[in-house]
Formats: sequence, structure tokens, C-alpha cells
Amino acid sequence: MTTVVVTGTDTGIGKTIFSAGLVQALGARYWKPVQSGLEEETDSQIVARLSQGEILPEGYLLQLPASPHLSAEAEDVVIDPAKLALPQVDGPLVVEGAGGLMVPLNREVLYLDLFAQWQAPVILCARTQLGTINHTLLSLKALRAAGCAVVGVAFIGEAEPEVEETICQFGKVAHLGRLPMITELDSASLARAFAANINLDLIREALTS
Repeated sequence: MTTVVVTGTDTGIGKTIFSAGLVQALGARYWKPVQSGLEEETDSQIVARLSQGEILPEGYLLQLPASPHLSAEAEDVVIDPAKLALPQVDGPLVVEGAGGLMVPLNREVLYLDLFAQWQAPVILCARTQLGTINHTLLSLKALRAAGCAVVGVAFIGEAEPEVEETICQFGKVAHLGRLPMITELDSASLARAFAANINLDLIREALTS
């Protein structure tokens, strides 16, 4: 398996920045199955700017910045999960979800259902702010109940060692490191932060096992 899925406990926690760092560190390609919202820089554009990696075309590009099913409905589109099969590429592929696990793709299918169908290892990104223990443990429970293999949790934000330890203890999950907030974010600063703080060995092991 050369594909890894990056998801998060919520929206806006930094998983696109993490994905960009991972693409750069692994020399991987990047794929965003569904992009909701085109008024600002898309996730694919952010990853391209920060990683210089190869970006695969999105499965769906939708105008409205909302849950994918609502964005699609606003354009009289129904997202078909059958059209979101994992791309077959040479080398590693980083796939980024949208929001959290329970984000609907249509009125019947959640992102979690798609992850379970893909059977690719999953990295869960979690913020270190208040509330993260509950959100992260619930997300881990949902992933495992769906039969998804979890590589570990990658934390994003200021250091909260006791909180991070609690999540890994109760969640019985590997700590993949903590990506700090980067004041002057560019490709070089992201690469340095990623190399210094993220356990790439564990991630590479999951890609080759």
C-alpha cells in the first residue's frame, strides 16, 4: 500500500498544511477528492505552493464553501462515491479528506464510508486546544469501528504534553509528533518543521507494510 489518507477531528485544524509537509517529505503525489469552496486558495493550490509536489485533479470542484453534499446540491450535483476510487499512481500518494470523518458526501455516504472502502492507512490530525481529547477519541473509535487502519495521531498547535499523552493512552494509538504553528510559512520552513517534529519512520513503515 502506497497511499495514506490524512483526515482530521474537525475543519480548520491544519490538516492541509500537514498534508503539504507530508507530500514534500515523502516525495508523494497529492489528491483532494472533493473541494468545496473556490473563492479562496483551494487545498490543492496550498499543497502545490508549499510542497512543489505533483497535484492530481480533484474528483469534484464545488463553488460553495460548505459540507460537500450541500455544496453539490447547490449546483444540482450528486457526488458519486464510485467516481472517487483511489488513483493508481507510481510511488506514494497522500489523500486529504474534508472536515472530519462524519462529513457527508451525499445523503447516504459519509467520508468515513469512503475511507473504509479504500482500506488505506489513515493519519488523524488533531488540534491541541481544549476539547481535543473528546473529539480525537471519538474519531479514533469511529475509524476503528469502520475497519480503518490508523497509523497514528499527528497533533497541530502549541505543545500540550499531558493532553497528547492522554489521547494516545486511551486511544491506544501512536503519537506521530506535533507540528507547531509556523509564523512565516513557506516550503522551506514547513520542511524544517516537519523534519524536526514528525515521526516519518512510522509513516513510511505504514506505507510499506
